[in-house]
Amino acid sequence: MQQLAANGELLVVRRQVDPRYELAAVTRQVQRTGNAAVLFENVAGTSLPVVSNLYGSHARLCQLIGAPADGFCGRWNELLQSPMTHDMYLDVEAGNLVQAALSELPLITYHEKDAGPYLTSAIFLALEPDTGVPNLSFHRSMYVSDRELRVRLGSSHDLARYQKKAEDRGQALEAAILIGVEPEVFLPACYSLPYEANELELAAKILGQALPMRRCQSIDLKVPATTQIVIEGRFLPNVRRSEGPFGEFLGAYVPAADNHVFEVLRVTVCENACFHSITCGTPEDLRPLEALTAARVYEHVSRVVPGLIDVTTRPNCMISILKIKQEYEGHGRHALLAALGSNMDYNKVCIAVDHDVDIYDLDDVMWAFLTRGPADQRAFVLDRIPGFYRDEMKDHWGRLALDATMPWGRATEFERKTIPGENAIDLGKYLTK
Repeated sequence: MQQLAANGELLVVRRQVDPRYELAAVTRQVQRTGNAAVLFENVAGTSLPVVSNLYGSHARLCQLIGAPADGFCGRWNELLQSPMTHDMYLDVEAGNLVQAALSELPLITYHEKDAGPYLTSAIFLALEPDTGVPNLSFHRSMYVSDRELRVRLGSSHDLARYQKKAEDRGQALEAAILIGVEPEVFLPACYSLPYEANELELAAKILGQALPMRRCQSIDLKVPATTQIVIEGRFLPNVRRSEGPFGEFLGAYVPAADNHVFEVLRVTVCENACFHSITCGTPEDLRPLEALTAARVYEHVSRVVPGLIDVTTRPNCMISILKIKQEYEGHGRHALLAALGSNMDYNKVCIAVDHDVDIYDLDDVMWAFLTRGPADQRAFVLDRIPGFYRDEMKDHWGRLALDATMPWGRATEFERKTIPGENAIDLGKYLTK
């Protein structure tokens, strides 16, 4: 936040705002005007300020991991593959913490038909019941009372497997909810590592040094020491209660359903804490998900197909666009096959393009598909392939692959026209006031 403020990228709202709809409405208007974060200093019903849109910019995500503007995937893959060259954790004493009630936090209701206030930036930290490996993951959490949250655990998430293991033994699963974490912790929580992997290890790699950790007070867990707000508790075994509806990231409401119950045991707040709010389906929600879904596709495809330059999943995480340097006939189709197998949840549409196409500009991507060959021979439909894990109505079944690369051996026919010196023009030297 300090860095964004120094760069002129943090807007401040000093008038009081209502956490029911108004805060989300202002956030959306800020996002429509640019990528700035917004700080709400006076939120009704709480003494805590609220910050939103911290991660709503792809360029900002690149800066956080030291990547060039078009190199997020490559840099992320380097971090994944790099060895741990320092201690993973550094145990520290808890700083000046204040115990609070859940109702003292900002209770934000985002959408008209939401069942109530939700914690949308809630990162759950829990340990695998057998191995003790920690996991970080996001799960929407509906406020019910100072002692109860109702949480949606997606069936494909590691935390759901942890909870089931504990539940099958008749045990509650302890977990800590982290709100307001360092970027080095936030980004690994967005990423899907293999089941046996440790997201906190990745956080330490991004940080470049041991990750400071402090011990919880009511459960047997350690949490990143700089976390602004920690909610300690446990998932109750064999208890399900109604949660929802809620306006999810795909743009519609997920209906009410019986979901998991999280018993709140303690809430601790750091001195001068700031509450992090994410409005689902907005740039702050989608940019990290898109970037890290693309990184997952990049990591898989680069292992099996040569010539991969970059991947994006914009403008929606259900589309993967691959930029390749063609090396043989059919290269684009190989890349598409690899991409389709890289992620079972999100790859509803996959598109392969040549190295000269701007994959962050969907107009340029579709121009390549429409001008570099016959549409009927470059579109492939895969029928009845299961889609997004939360898809009981099968609305996301099936896959579409588009080979928008130029025909092999005909590069000179499809060379893009250019105007010499175009990019060096300074219009200020030509236009008079």
